[in-house]
This record gives sequence, structure tokens and C-alpha cells, in this order.
Amino acid sequence: MTVMEGFGARVEEHRRELHIHCYRMLGSFDEAEDLVQEVFLRAWRRREALRDESGLRAWLYRIATNACLDHLRAHPRTPQPRSAPAAADPGIEAPASGAVPWLQPYPDVLLDAADEVIDRETIELAFLVAIQHLPPRQRAVLILRDVLGWSAQETAESLDLTVAAVKSALQRARPAIKEHLPERRLEWAATAEPTAEERAVLRRYMDAVERADPSILPGILRADVWQSMPPEPIWILGRESFVASWTPAMVGPEAWGEWRMLPARANRQPAAAAYLRRRGESGFSPSWLGVLRVEDGLVTQVTTYGGEVFPRFGLPAAL
Repeated sequence: MTVMEGFGARVEEHRRELHIHCYRMLGSFDEAEDLVQEVFLRAWRRREALRDESGLRAWLYRIATNACLDHLRAHPRTPQPRSAPAAADPGIEAPASGAVPWLQPYPDVLLDAADEVIDRETIELAFLVAIQHLPPRQRAVLILRDVLGWSAQETAESLDLTVAAVKSALQRARPAIKEHLPERRLEWAATAEPTAEERAVLRRYMDAVERADPSILPGILRADVWQSMPPEPIWILGRESFVASWTPAMVGPEAWGEWRMLPARANRQPAAAAYLRRRGESGFSPSWLGVLRVEDGLVTQVTTYGGEVFPRFGLPAAL
């Protein structure tokens, strides 16, 4: 093996965890793919700067973090205030977080492939939305310190900051992120596995769609449930509005067709992959992926993506 091949192989071992790191920074699966390639290119160009092979992982994280910051400087974006919901129940307060239309789901099967254990609390969609509200450098500090567990000194060296600047950024980031997290989110246990409760709720959710029986939904939806559909600005607020909005797609003269559902996992959350067979079609085609947030046995949020995300989840192209 040549020196170049050896270096490339050692760097490649860190691909998945670097991809997850870039995903946390950017909120976009696709952009994280591009940034990892940029990280590998920068690492190769600067390979002579790596003095100690034992420090390869930290060195790569430093390159990745700064590549993400460069990308965000070149492509600035901030969450936007949510437009009025397409449908809403009266008297229900809208979520505190703004809309993050570039947010994409991350398959659990790829999280499981990382060398580190990726807990729900550091990768769930609610957390990803919240950290997108932080300025990029504060976001980087919070991820390095609170997610990866780096020291203030290590973080300062990685970002070319002083230790005092790192501590100051973290002090501002922590209360800011709490403002955009769901109210009870900090009570959730760190876990990488679905709970029995989540599996049961997911099964009932899928049954409601497959059976074209919207009467099942009120029993598994919390009163203030809301649904978003990134990158579209459309969203729905409240249990009654949720059920009323989805009923025509299931039953009646406007029904889209027959449905088949497969379970999935995204961002350490239960997800349902929906396949649709329209009238006159012989097979079921990918339609949407719904990622559920479940609290106390009820769905509190559904984030719905189009069928274009199915391939990265290893889901069938047709049923």
C-alpha cells in the first residue's frame, strides 16, 4: 500500500462520523455528503501538517468544522418565521421554532454504522431545528463541547478562538437553544433504540393509513400535534385539523388510492414510509416518509418528506 493509499484508508475510517458532524452543523444530508468530500480533499492537501497519527480524528473534526463554517459563510441562511398554517385548531399555540426548509432526515441504519454511539438527544429533528437557530460559530462550539465532549481548550484550538471566547459562546448558545426546543424535550432519555411505546404508536399510525381509517388517528395524536412538510412552507396545527386534512387522501371520492406502509427509523425517531397505488396502477410507488415525535404514547409532531428520500433509507423502489 502506498503512502497515499494508506492515508486515504485511515481517513476513510472516519467518513460516517464526519458526515454526521457535518449534518449536525448544516441540517442537510445532501450538503453533508458534499462537505465530507471537501474535508477529505483538504485533509490530503494538508497531510504534512498532521504531526501525530493518534491525533488524526481530532484533526479531521477541526477540518470538517471549519469547512462547514466556510460553507455557511458562503451560503448564509437562517430559520424563517412560520407562515400561517394551512389549517389550525383554535386556541393552540404555534411551535416556538422557526421553519428550517433545508432540514433533511438521517437514516438510523447509517447512524448505526458510526464508530460512536449516536443518541437520540443529539440527532433528533427537534434538536437539529433548534441548533439551526444559533449563529454558525456558536453552533460549532455547542456541538464540539456538549455533543462531542471536547474541552474548552480543544474547542478553542479547533476554531482558532481563545478559551474565554469559547466559554462565552457556549454560555450564549445553551439558553438560546432551549428557547427553540419542545417544552419537555430535556426530560427525554438519551437512547438509540425505539421504545415499545413508540413501536406501538407507529403501528397504529400505519394501520390508520393502510386501512384508510382516519378514526384511528385521534387516539394516537396529542391535541396540539403539528405537521410540517419541508422544504414546503405548508404546515398543519392541531389534532382536528390534522385528521381533517388527511381524511380526503384516505377515503371518499378524492382518495388518492390504496396505501401500503413500511416501518423505518430516522434521527432515532419512528418513521413510516408510505407507498401509494393510484387507480389504474398495478404497483405501489413511494409517496412520503413521516417522521414521528412521540411523547407519553401520543404523536406530538410529524415531519413529512417526499418519496425522494427512500433510497438513502434502503427502502424498496416499489411494492
